[in-house]
Amino acid sequence: MLLTERHEEILTIVRNERKATVKKLASHFSVTEQTIRKNLNELCEKRLIQRTHGGAIPYSGTTNMEHEVRRLISADEKSKIAQRIASLIPEKSSILLTIGTTTEAVATALEGHNDLLIITNNINVANILRVHPKFEVIIASGVVRSSDGGIVGESASNSLNQFKVDYAIISVSAIDEDGSLLDFDFREVQVLQKIILNAHHVILAADSTKLTRTAPVRIGHISQIDTFVTDRIISHKFKKNIEDANVETIEICPEKNVPESETEA
Repeated sequence: MLLTERHEEILTIVRNERKATVKKLASHFSVTEQTIRKNLNELCEKRLIQRTHGGAIPYSGTTNMEHEVRRLISADEKSKIAQRIASLIPEKSSILLTIGTTTEAVATALEGHNDLLIITNNINVANILRVHPKFEVIIASGVVRSSDGGIVGESASNSLNQFKVDYAIISVSAIDEDGSLLDFDFREVQVLQKIILNAHHVILAADSTKLTRTAPVRIGHISQIDTFVTDRIISHKFKKNIEDANVETIEICPEKNVPESETEA
């Protein structure tokens, strides 16, 4: 099930207030408490929040959700983000594409390009792009993570360190309001840190739900990014941090508003 607009606003409220009660949410959306409990349970199943007695708090687990679940969350937004990023990439570029369902969407969006050199530590990206005769695809060596086809660890980091590319297109598991970029697997973080250093231009692809989550391992800071492409920025504090860091920001759906009330599910 894809996230509804009510789901997304619930995530924003939980993130901003650190806790939300069923009663308060029901009043906010003008729906029954039963409907809100159903919404919270759905978000909890996706590991986007943690249920508490009478409400919810931000998710703070130490493991990421399943790859297929992540692929479905904000799928339309990810597709639009990917298409916008593809429009930024000129022909005959060298690109590093990282692990992530959003970067896999970018791989699909790049299919209309010509003469690209693509280096990746994502088996899914390699499979999407390897069939195109005008692309040269290089895949990193290292430990293959069975959960999502990501290649991680010191070997992957070392193999990617031999490249200096025009663009790195990266994804993260979570973004803190202070601008910290976060992930769950320290082995993946090692690779991401190397990728950021080895690109002339770093593009971060992340939908707005990444600002509603947290993860335990720090990759770096938003100030290390050149261009941030998202559907919309839901945190005023984070928006200010981006502006202070002079990061070019592209919002695909900046005017997207959530209705004050919705029909009960």
